[in-house]
Amino acid sequence: MRLSPLAAAAGLVLVCGVLAGCSTTVNLEPADGANDPACAQVSVRLPGSVAEQPRRWTDAQATGAWGEPSAVLLRCGVTPPGPTEAKCITIAGVDWIVDESQAPRYLVTTYGRVPAVEVFIDNETVSPNDVLGDLGGAVAAGTLAESECTLTETLVPEG
Repeated sequence: MRLSPLAAAAGLVLVCGVLAGCSTTVNLEPADGANDPACAQVSVRLPGSVAEQPRRWTDAQATGAWGEPSAVLLRCGVTPPGPTEAKCITIAGVDWIVDESQAPRYLVTTYGRVPAVEVFIDNETVSPNDVLGDLGGAVAAGTLAESECTLTETLVPEG
């Protein structure tokens, strides 16, 4: 299975915490649509902490990272997903598609919002429900909801 650029970067970031000499700046690849003005609206609203993890500097536009090592990585401006049969959950008024293929690490992507936002979450460190709840306000305020999931669950399963 091919990892998204965010998931690939996350693997490097998660390892970086145990290596000497790593920068405190998290290296991420910006999404193709990172220059969308709506991503700027999301970025300025990102919280200083997520699931009790402090925010860290990133080196890419429209991105966010929390925790040391990073347990949560965010990119705004990814391609909005089309119709899918994947699990869709609703937290804090935002619909998210959940990719559980790398559990206990989850890649979640907004559904029905333009531009789309993806979040990589290390469930061994933080609760996905807490993360998505903490990020929901920034995502909802910065992106436009164009559609919604037809069937949703309210929570990502814990651990």
